[in-house]
Amino acid sequence: MKRLIGYTLFCIGIGILIMWIISSAVIGFLLICLCMILGYILFCC
Repeated sequence: MKRLIGYTLFCIGIGILIMWIISSAVIGFLLICLCMILGYILFCC
């Protein structure tokens, strides 16, 4: 469980860094939607 939490926090940190570099709300929203859809497909299928 600790590894899963660590991996999740690492991915959140990478996401925050990418959004800080991009700083565009539209592109960020599209990336968030893409990642959520991809994560759902990988998790559920």
